[in-house]
Amino acid sequence: MAADLAEKTDRYERLLAEALDAAEAVPPDDTPLAAAAAEYEGMARSYLEDGRHFRDENDPVNALAAFSYGHAWLDAGARIGLFDVPDEGHLFTV
Repeated sequence: MAADLAEKTDRYERLLAEALDAAEAVPPDDTPLAAAAAEYEGMARSYLEDGRHFRDENDPVNALAAFSYGHAWLDAGARIGLFDVPDEGHLFTV
């Protein structure tokens, strides 16, 4: 079971890192939506860092949770139009 958790944690870390690279904020600068996009991206990056910290502390359950929450922030931002993301593939559910 520990091997499954490690594999899943690795996979979700990669998914979040790839999604961060693929997501491009689309709202015009100096608008409330641009600020929202920055906040959503910032939350996703913070959760990526948190997940890596938890992994370094040998806490894979919280690492997986952090990677999942980070991806949820990006995916939600994509769904409401804050980010331009790939239409196909495994990174987003939009």
